[in-house]
Amino acid sequence: MTDRRPAPQATDKLALLLALVPWLIDNERVGVAAAAEHFGVSVAQIRRAVELIAVSGVPGETNQYQHGDLFDIAWDDFEQNDVIQLTNLVAIDESPRFSAREAAALIAGLQYLSSLPEHADRSAVASLMSKLSRGASAEPSQVAVDQNETDGVLALVGRAVEQGVQLEFDYAGARGQQERRRVDPLRVESQDADWYLRAWDHAREALRTFRVDRITSPALSATPIAHRAADVALPETLFSGSPDDVVVTVEIDAAAAPLLDDWSPVDVEPVAGDRTRLSLRVEQISTVVRLVAGLPGRACVVAPPAARRAVAEWADRAAQNYAD
Repeated sequence: MTDRRPAPQATDKLALLLALVPWLIDNERVGVAAAAEHFGVSVAQIRRAVELIAVSGVPGETNQYQHGDLFDIAWDDFEQNDVIQLTNLVAIDESPRFSAREAAALIAGLQYLSSLPEHADRSAVASLMSKLSRGASAEPSQVAVDQNETDGVLALVGRAVEQGVQLEFDYAGARGQQERRRVDPLRVESQDADWYLRAWDHAREALRTFRVDRITSPALSATPIAHRAADVALPETLFSGSPDDVVVTVEIDAAAAPLLDDWSPVDVEPVAGDRTRLSLRVEQISTVVRLVAGLPGRACVVAPPAARRAVAEWADRAAQNYAD
């Protein structure tokens, strides 16, 4: 059958060459027909491109092409089996590489990302980890990211959002009591190292934000959600407050005050020494402790006394650990 594809222009040929070389490096050994299908060109075009790659390179110190200055392929495999395999790379091998330790650190980060519900394309993450392993200056150390109970809850919550079904779980309320909640999950978001579920709470008949690490005994329901993210006006900030919230007054460096914007601070006023005093609404006192722990040396709780005591007790316990 005659190939009726239009003849490629010079720019098309160049674009094909620029894309073909790194693709061949990633795939190591690939058939001519597979390459043609991948790039949407004819087999003859791939053959001509490979032949052109084989006479391309970078001249050496004498400004003349010597052995090793050109790309090379496994010619017998190419001519007899229609298989392309690069056997000599030019210039590309001279690009900076990650060290084994750097590659291991990046791979560990990718392993963690692949466990999160919003990163559904596991194949893309796996491909990137493979490329990092091959492209490092030495073989990276074998690493594994520990999975804890929260990761399993997070995955289940993400599945509920994706499937659009109601979710039930036990949740520690404003005073630490456990309550069974039934919600329409709308969105999963993160702030620093913490994950939150934004959902319509059927018991409260209102939008609520739930910390994922305080969710226990989650269970997917077969009931479709009654409220969808497109139909509900989700606030820009994570925390919109409720009548049961505790109002906490915090003093913080003015430069660090924007770090608290997601808490919708009120009564913001400057105080002496380039500091800012503001009030936050929190669901329970323990939240204030975590907040201060994330702003070491910058935040000071002014009121109420219960919040000040909680932070002081936490600091005393932390100092005691150092003493021990």
